[in-house]
Amino acid sequence: MWAAIASLAIVTFGSATLWQATDGLRALTTEGARRLHAAAAPLDLPKLILEDMDGDEIVLGQPSDVLTFAEFIYTTCPTICVEAGDEMARLRDRLVDDGLEEQTRLLSISFDPTYDDPVAMTAYGELHEADGRIWTIARPNPGDLTAMLESFGVQVIPDEYGGYEHNAALHLVDRSGRLSGIFDIDDIDGAASAAGERR
Repeated sequence: MWAAIASLAIVTFGSATLWQATDGLRALTTEGARRLHAAAAPLDLPKLILEDMDGDEIVLGQPSDVLTFAEFIYTTCPTICVEAGDEMARLRDRLVDDGLEEQTRLLSISFDPTYDDPVAMTAYGELHEADGRIWTIARPNPGDLTAMLESFGVQVIPDEYGGYEHNAALHLVDRSGRLSGIFDIDDIDGAASAAGERR
């Protein structure tokens, strides 16, 4: 009998822990939980000052006239960042088609700001046809890199080849400067719909 009670207590505790850790079984990964939290309760971001590929200053985490979709890349990435750039180009085209180009901006933000200087960012932009009007490439001050990654929940791990493993997503920063949505990099319909709803 005591064994049955102990087993029931373990199952109950385990179920409660699983329920809490997965947001009621809605998120089975840390990434899923991050996305649910951003959508349910937009997250305040610290003020981030970025330098874009033209050497101009961009401020995130403050009230703005536009919605911002940000992705995180490094310009020498041979895999997922290339795909992310292609998807950002698709999103740019979709926002233009939907008449949302005046209300939105797209940022590809480097998490390798020491290497990714304006020359490298411009080359990446040219490769993906980011002309700086709707979509630009930017980098933080190296001293702000950790705070930026933590505030967006981006994981970056150096690999053994001099590159990085990292999660990839589209991060929607609303006009109040808060992180209010996270989408798969290829969820163009979801991102465009979110922009349209906040028009």
